[in-house]
Amino acid sequence: MFRRAFWFTAGAAAGVWATTKVNRQLKKLTPESLAAQAADKAVEAGHRLKDFALDVKAGMTQREGELNDALGLHQDPDRPDNVTALPGPRRTRAIQNDKTTHMKFSYDRNEDH
Repeated sequence: MFRRAFWFTAGAAAGVWATTKVNRQLKKLTPESLAAQAADKAVEAGHRLKDFALDVKAGMTQREGELNDALGLHQDPDRPDNVTALPGPRRTRAIQNDKTTHMKFSYDRNEDH
């Protein structure tokens, strides 16, 4: 008699456990739950992307500082945007407005064929 009661109780407990497991899995597959999971994953991906962008920006700033040091470019604290100053004035090339240096081309449609 006790043996039957034990197996009946064990079977009922296993049935309740299995039913609870199945219901939890079914609730995870409802459209609302899937939408919430997708939104959570999208927010998580957004945070990862933001962290990546911040890391890239920090690396760019560090590398820019290294290149400025290597090229002899220094930050000018008197400038409002802290723009990098060039080491010296550049020489500009003279531009000639001489009309005799222009070549004249004639366009003949028959030359293309």
